[in-house]
Amino acid sequence: MVVAVMVKPTSSDQEAAPTDASGDEGVRLMLAWQAGDESSFAQLVEAYSGRVYALLTRFLGQVSNREDLVQEVFIRVLRSRDRYEPTARFSTWIYRIVFNLATNERARSATRRHLSLDQASDTHDEGQSLGEMIIDETSNEPSDQLEREDVVGAVRAAIADLPEQQRMALILAKYDELPYTEIAVILDSSEKAIKSMIHRARTSLRVALEPLLRSHVG
Repeated sequence: MVVAVMVKPTSSDQEAAPTDASGDEGVRLMLAWQAGDESSFAQLVEAYSGRVYALLTRFLGQVSNREDLVQEVFIRVLRSRDRYEPTARFSTWIYRIVFNLATNERARSATRRHLSLDQASDTHDEGQSLGEMIIDETSNEPSDQLEREDVVGAVRAAIADLPEQQRMALILAKYDELPYTEIAVILDSSEKAIKSMIHRARTSLRVALEPLLRSHVG
């Protein structure tokens, strides 16, 4: 089965949706499609493909098969049509599909242990990389540009070394600004565990980057 998916750019300025299913547009479209309105699926793809693509980019880096992975996500949505239940907002439900698919993809690419995060997109349409969230890359001096590239590369490498759940939790908290309760649903965990996970991720990043930051200060 082939799903025609045209990735629609998404903006980081998008207003946060409610954390439950009530009043959620994605849930409304999914239920309408479940009830027989075939056009609702196309609307779901248009509304969420950009967000799925951006999340895959931030988690996996600029891997060449991201559009294929977006299509696979929506194939899984298709297969879930009859058994879907609106227990959370639609983005929470589809992000869980994305996380499971992305971790499977990383397992298949185990021989490439350190993914090429230095190629992660830094365009507005695809969203900032986590490295760019942490490091302010504003300078016109060529020497500063080289230093920034070193630091951002080190940040990306440190993030790539995080365990997968920590990494996704940090992405969802830092970039998507999701509450811990919602991240817990996506990662099939508890709110307490998510808090601990994000704390450990940030601690690991500080430890990994301390020598580099010290050298830049010095």
